[in-house]
Amino acid sequence: MLKKIYNLLRPDSHLDRETDKVKIDALYRKYRWSVFLSSTFGYTLYYVCRLSINVMKKPIIDEGIFTETQLGIIGSALFFSYAAGKLVNGFLADYINIRRFMAMGLFVSAMVNFILGSQSLFILFIILWGINGWFQAIGSNTSVVSLVRWFSKKERGTYYGFGSASLSLGEVFTFIVTSFIVTSLGWRFGFWSSGIFGLIGTVVLLRYFHDTPESKGLMPIAEYKSDYEVITVKDKSVTSIQFGLLKNPALWILALSSLFIYAVRYSITSWGILFLQTQKSYTAIEASSIISVSSIFGIVGTISSGLISDKIFNARRNVPALFFGIINILSLTVFLLTPKSFLWVDILSMVFFGISIGVLVCYLGGLMALDIAPKKASGAVMGMIGITSYAGAGIQDIVSGYLMEHNKIIVNGIGMYNFSSINFFWIGSSVLSCLLVLLVWKAKTHRSN
Repeated sequence: MLKKIYNLLRPDSHLDRETDKVKIDALYRKYRWSVFLSSTFGYTLYYVCRLSINVMKKPIIDEGIFTETQLGIIGSALFFSYAAGKLVNGFLADYINIRRFMAMGLFVSAMVNFILGSQSLFILFIILWGINGWFQAIGSNTSVVSLVRWFSKKERGTYYGFGSASLSLGEVFTFIVTSFIVTSLGWRFGFWSSGIFGLIGTVVLLRYFHDTPESKGLMPIAEYKSDYEVITVKDKSVTSIQFGLLKNPALWILALSSLFIYAVRYSITSWGILFLQTQKSYTAIEASSIISVSSIFGIVGTISSGLISDKIFNARRNVPALFFGIINILSLTVFLLTPKSFLWVDILSMVFFGISIGVLVCYLGGLMALDIAPKKASGAVMGMIGITSYAGAGIQDIVSGYLMEHNKIIVNGIGMYNFSSINFFWIGSSVLSCLLVLLVWKAKTHRSN
């Protein structure tokens, strides 16, 4: 069995290198676009299979299937296993076939959604949603490794920003399409439809995603772009470089900052719809549409993040990270504290929240760490950032669910919540993330010649 798995995930063999420059340029152009677009599409559908449960919380609660605390525990199972999976799968992604690895992760995630659409057992939801988290952790690591293998450092920020739009695209798709399916057909169909979308993404990845330039008869990207990294000890192994990252305090500070911003991000993604339904009396479709605004403008944030830092700040991320951190604090505060019946205020706050989250997830959740770390350990550094980021998301889900259930009263058969303590928790997380950015203001980047 282990041998079969090894053979499945073994890197694609290197082909004889192409020598004709015109053909090399054409092949690089073709495969780079294929890798970039397929990974973006595939990771979008990863998100659909991950966020599906978030649009089902109120109908699940209303049917008496699970309580808020139980839903928080289920959600945290994904985040905690995702956090551990980010670390392990991040280290693995530097060694194995990323095309098959990414497709495998999405396939398993789709299968989990199919199964949960037919279940109502609490313990089974925890186990399967936890399994989903582990395989979900394959997606971002393989996407980042493909970016490093196929794009040079000088252009990496721009493509990272565009590629990271897949996060927001997945959220928009879930909050609009899956929410419509759940409202029309019930929450079980929400799981089943997500599984179908995941299988479509699996097929696309197997066909259009690619492992390495060498597997297509091309030279490495550093040679093609004359963009070589400077490594002090030339004969360092990948493993020694990976474990050297653990001694870098700047990476751990970034990881902690990312922990808090992911807690903020998933507080709105996981509970924002329920918040709007119960605190501001929106319908399910209205609440989903408002939250989807943050995801739509998150695309603007992610796409522009790399361009802003690469073109305006000469690949420095600290100044825009601080600026958008402040925007995040202000927009979240307005969204949570504005009373109901102010639709346009809610929408505008989600516009600025989405933009700021899109930028900050790019910077704190990967790009700033990739600037510091050597290229050979890109998967490992994403694992380091990922394990703390999603630990924050998992803690958030448990704490938020607990605070909701224990600040809930039933009035005329309707659940009413006091969000005061939750507001403090969410806004405080945004503030701490912003402050931690200041501690890595002068962190040195790992430069190329």
